[in-house]
Amino acid sequence: MEYRMFGESGCSVSCMGLGLAALGRPGYINLGHREDLGSEYDPSKMEAQTHAMLSLARAQGINYFDAAQSYGKAETFLSTWLMAHPREEVVVGSKWGYYYTADWSVQADKHEVKEHTLERLNLQWPESEQRLGTALKIYQIHSATLESGVLENRAVLQRLEEIREMGYVIGLSLSGVQQSVVLEKALAVQVGGKPLFGSVQATYNCLEQSAGEALQKAFDRGLGVIVKEGLANGRLTSRSTGAYLKTLTDMAQSYQVTEDAIALAYVLSKPFVSVVLSGAAVPAHLISNVKGSEIKLSQQDIRVLDGLKVKPEHYWAERASLAWN
Repeated sequence: MEYRMFGESGCSVSCMGLGLAALGRPGYINLGHREDLGSEYDPSKMEAQTHAMLSLARAQGINYFDAAQSYGKAETFLSTWLMAHPREEVVVGSKWGYYYTADWSVQADKHEVKEHTLERLNLQWPESEQRLGTALKIYQIHSATLESGVLENRAVLQRLEEIREMGYVIGLSLSGVQQSVVLEKALAVQVGGKPLFGSVQATYNCLEQSAGEALQKAFDRGLGVIVKEGLANGRLTSRSTGAYLKTLTDMAQSYQVTEDAIALAYVLSKPFVSVVLSGAAVPAHLISNVKGSEIKLSQQDIRVLDGLKVKPEHYWAERASLAWN
């Protein structure tokens, strides 16, 4: 597993991390999520599954784990694993600004609610800090948008600066067609004459490439760059029915790996990427994902995969149509 410096933070992170969105709650939008969990949603069994995945990830060389307060019990599951493995040297990132509302149900009207307020930050920050302890290094605004006004809320920004002064990297995650616009605005945010943000987490994959230029700019300015949804919630795996699957399948056969490994290798070929997240919920998927960190795509193959991009509006509309399962 290759390790890379995370921006100017001084942290060294594995080029592939494990995201806990699909492990911490019964419902998620990844294709085949229900089958991965075996429709078994007992919290103690899901906690055991999460622990097994975290241990497997460490055995594969992964040292970056990504959570959020809206991922059900993800922080709690991660915290109990950390307590059982106190000598593991890992880097944890978590997020505030959404809270979980599904009441451990797959068929919920709302699975999470956004609230980018000072009150929500002051509620969620102490909880994350207590659960995750010294492993917590990166604290992010969850899905910052222009509409929420969080990048103009001086009280929130000042509180984040106070957290940053305690030694944490302050970041933001992005979603939607305006990822680049929001990131440009975030790069201009200063508190006390200093840039606030030291990391950004964004969607980037073979299909959705629109944030690439902005992410390169952020990387060049010293931010660590985390890529989420490198597999487009399963749309860049063998579970997909998309017309682009044949390209991935043919290329996977030539490298003797699976489609998901090709898609993740593509993300890792981009010079601005510090870490790409695996969203695997079962061991076999994590192992095949990790293969993506072990192969180097040819420049010709990278150009072919560049050609799979779709309009951001199309990508995000299709994502919005994915069912929680």
